[in-house]
Order: sequence, then C-alpha cells, then structure tokens
Amino acid sequence: AELVYWRDVKNSGVVFGAGLVILFSLSIFSVISVVAYTLLFTLLGTLSFRIYKNVMQAVNKTNEGHPFKEYLEIEIAPPQERIHEIVDSVVAHGTCFINRMRSVLLVEDLVDSLKYLLIFWALTYIGACFNGLTLILLAYLGAFSLPIVYEQNKAQIDQYLDLVSSKISEISD
Repeated sequence: AELVYWRDVKNSGVVFGAGLVILFSLSIFSVISVVAYTLLFTLLGTLSFRIYKNVMQAVNKTNEGHPFKEYLEIEIAPPQERIHEIVDSVVAHGTCFINRMRSVLLVEDLVDSLKYLLIFWALTYIGACFNGLTLILLAYLGAFSLPIVYEQNKAQIDQYLDLVSSKISEISD
C-alpha cells in the first residue's frame, strides 16, 4: 500500500519503473528472452561492481571482503507455516472456482448461467481488442496511478460516485 500511494517516492519509482520496463519488454519479447536479458544485465552489473571493488581493494591495500556479503548472508527460505497458509488459500480459492464453474457450466441455476453467458460474451470482445499482457499493463498502471489520484481528489470523486450509485439504484427499481 505504501508503494502505490507513493509515500516513499524513491522506492515507488524504482518498483514502478522496473515493473513497467518488464511489462513493456514482455509485450515485445518472449518471457524467456526477458528473463534471460534481465539476468544477464544483472549479472554483468554485479560482476563489474565486484571486479571494481577487488581492484580498489588491491590499489588501496585494504581488506574489506566481499561487497555483497550482507546480501549473501540473508536467509531467503520462508517459514513453513506461511507456505502452508498460502497453499491452503490457493487450494480453497481453486476449489471454490471449480465448484462455481461446474455450477454455471452445468446450468444448476438458469439465471446465474445466463449472467455468466453475458459476462463471457463481453470478455470475447475485450479479448478481441486487448491481449492479456495489455490488460495486465493497464492494471499495473492503474494500480500505481489511481490510488494517488483518488487520495488527492477524494471529495469530488466520492460526489460523482454517489451520483452514479443513485442513478443505478433508480434504474434498478
């Protein structure tokens, strides 16, 4: 939440910029190419920095050690309890989705199935206009821009949302 509200502009900018570059790269190149180039440039950067630090240590005759030592000592493995929570959540959501789709596709409730028929039909038009990666890119841009816009213009946006809500309720009645 702190990132999308731009509380720390430097961190938000880094995350937003890196994500944007990756998403634009994925829209042009394959996933394998993007991953390979990202790892290649990261390795070249860290290798260059490591060689630079070793040369500087030799020139200055110091013994500072490995420049990435603090990062190499960080424990990466998540706790087992957290992994079980995540897997249980994924399984519960997956089971709920499968049960819902079974109910819809086998027409357990005619009205629900007709609603989903309209939703799926609308999704075919969205799919014809945008590919999945474009939608992900738009969602990413929205995630970093809409919260701050809402926060800065909350009164006006709430006023218009109340107006839209009242119009929708009038039409529904």
